[in-house]
Amino acid sequence: MTDPQYIRNIAIIAHVDHGKTTLLDGLLKQSNTFRSNQAEMAQTLIMDSGDQERERGITITAKQTTVYYQSTDTDSAVDYKINIIDTPGHADFSGEVERTLNMADGVLLVVDAQEGPMPQTKFVLSKALELGLTPVVIINKIDKPARRIAEVEDELADLFLELATDESQLKYPVYYAVAREGKAWAALPSDASQPASLAPIFQAIISHIPAPQVADG
Repeated sequence: MTDPQYIRNIAIIAHVDHGKTTLLDGLLKQSNTFRSNQAEMAQTLIMDSGDQERERGITITAKQTTVYYQSTDTDSAVDYKINIIDTPGHADFSGEVERTLNMADGVLLVVDAQEGPMPQTKFVLSKALELGLTPVVIINKIDKPARRIAEVEDELADLFLELATDESQLKYPVYYAVAREGKAWAALPSDASQPASLAPIFQAIISHIPAPQVADG
């Protein structure tokens, strides 16, 4: 049984098509949950597996999976158990979003670098902050020609200022990603085509998302 201090329960939330499921797919692959020689993994999104979901390109019901990630930030390598819940990114499934968030201790908020926060972003973020969940922001698709990263960061700051339930929620970390290529950075790279992995996202989950509270007895 994993020590609770090495467990993280997170939900991935975003507006539809901002890259949430693609990011989760990359986290699954890079956690070695699946063998690297499974070539079909490069062609098929793991989590959006239902026929209706593949056809519509959206996540309809929440799906949970567990991955293990070995952190090397301490003196000795530690295996973390990360329970990841992929949540619907469409307003039609708002009840499912709320149910999902109740199972998490923190959220990865994925936002498109061109579109910025959208109406569904506001909805899911408000629910997460009401529940006191710790947010980690990921600005995705930073390789888009029409990206507007500085403006999106300002829009996110305004959104958090509007929705935060306490001052601590305004101190959220921001990461930058090209999820479809399995790359992320803790600081905005000068060249998004440079080699990278999703290790910064794993470290963000471990460093910023709290371990679950375990009742005494």
